[in-house]
Amino acid sequence: MSVLAEQYKEEIVPKLMDKFDYENIMAVPRVEKVVVNVGMGELKEDPKLIDVVVNDIASITGQKPVITRAKKSVANFKIREGMPIGAKVTLRGETMYEFLYKLVNVTLPRIRDFRGVSPKSFDGRGNYNIGIREHIVFPEIEIDKVDKVYGLEITIVTSAETDEEAYELLKLMGMPFNQ
Repeated sequence: MSVLAEQYKEEIVPKLMDKFDYENIMAVPRVEKVVVNVGMGELKEDPKLIDVVVNDIASITGQKPVITRAKKSVANFKIREGMPIGAKVTLRGETMYEFLYKLVNVTLPRIRDFRGVSPKSFDGRGNYNIGIREHIVFPEIEIDKVDKVYGLEITIVTSAETDEEAYELLKLMGMPFNQ
């Protein structure tokens, strides 16, 4: 079991039960899944770039991503229906906890001029979104071999009913929120 999963069971659950007065341990919010998404508009010019993106995301998350394709043709964006436009991966269970631990303790501190993540990025239903401008902040990416730097979005889906509960959950998990 990962460090973060053990910490959640042993330390975070009791603290959340005290703070929000949950009667049942199953009512305590938990992280359900983490979705890592890369949208690449440049794929229409260079279709070989999708292989690089897939390999990078696989090395970052430890799981093979799914290639996302355009649902509709949009003339202004010069894309046709079915063209690859990105990649995404959904992490659950052990790999999710490993990724979150690595994100909080290794990756986020490596971001240049990092002052913490915004506490305003909750969606109103207890889910949290982080945008990372450069994928090279992940330790698995070798900077020497990178041709193109791209950003990625990370969505942390929780079972929390409110943003306040989700904020407290992520804060106890070590998410560095700025003030």
